Order: sequence, then structure tokens, then C-alpha cells
Amino acid sequence: MQRLLALFLLMLVAACAAPAKRVGEAPVSDAQRVGSRAISSPVVQPLPLTADYLIVDKSERLLVAYRDGRPIRAYRDIRFGDAPIGHKRFEGDERTPEGLYTIDRRNPQSRFHLSLGISYPNARDRAYAAQYGRSPGGDIFIHGQPTGYRGPPLRGDWTDGCIALTNAEIEELWRIVPDGTPIEIRS
Repeated sequence: MQRLLALFLLMLVAACAAPAKRVGEAPVSDAQRVGSRAISSPVVQPLPLTADYLIVDKSERLLVAYRDGRPIRAYRDIRFGDAPIGHKRFEGDERTPEGLYTIDRRNPQSRFHLSLGISYPNARDRAYAAQYGRSPGGDIFIHGQPTGYRGPPLRGDWTDGCIALTNAEIEELWRIVPDGTPIEIRS
């Protein structure tokens, strides 16, 4: 009987408490109440986490940003060079490199909507191309759509070896990825 009475009192106290706040709604003080209704305030969103590692899976067309080993953002249906299969070997082969690189620069004045530079070619890439008397190429970036383009995201693989996202996606990635972030590009 005592348990039943305690449960009844607990339910009574809960019913008299302030109305429950909805998910995503800021706490409401008594000064913000109008009658029994609360005036909702804009919710201040926390700053996004900073990524400390990126993985690009070419076969899955997926870019995942990680923080402390946990995924914090994922971008699907990403686009590559016109020849997406295989590792970039030479300038003009239109392949996207594979391997471990870093984000080494950013270009807000790019021909494409923002761009994050990838440290391709590394020493191994240069050595491979040199044995054939060729250039390994360079200027590989993660970027948005062509500057000034106003249509839907371009379909198909259309870059010269870069990784293309939508403009909204590159804007977010630009904010959360600092220079020096490792990027692993897998086949």
C-alpha cells in the first residue's frame, strides 16, 4: 500500500511541475512565460566538432570525418575524376589518388566553391612518375561545384582527379577540417 501511495504522490508532483520542454527548445524562465504558454527562444547551437581524420572510400563514394576515432560527419555520393578506378599515377590521368595524405592548404578563391588541398603527390608518387619520365601531377583538392554554377550538383565523375561535394557539404567540411588533418583515400 505504501508503494502505491508513493507512486500516486510522485505522479501528482510531476503533474504540477512546469510543462516539459520539447527537444531542441531552449529552457524557459518565468520571465519568458506569457500566461501558461512559454515564449520560445532561439536555441544556440554548439560549435561543430573539429575533425582530426578523414577517410574517403572511393568504391562507396563516401567521405567520413572523424574525431577521436568516432565519425562526426559523413558525405555520400561524392564525385571523383573522370577515371575513378585506380590510384593517380601521372598528370592528366584524371584519377583520384589513393593512400595517406594531409589537408595542406585551403583556397577560398578557387574555380570551385571553396577547396581544401590534398598533399598529393608524396615522395612515393613522385618517384613512381619519375621512373617513367613523367610528372605525377598535383593540385588535388576536395571542393564544391564550379564557381558561378547554379544548377543541381553535377552528376557523374567530372573532376580531373579531385573529390567533389555539394556546395553546402564543402562549406561544412571547410569549417570542421583544419590544415594538417590526415586524409586516407581508399579504393
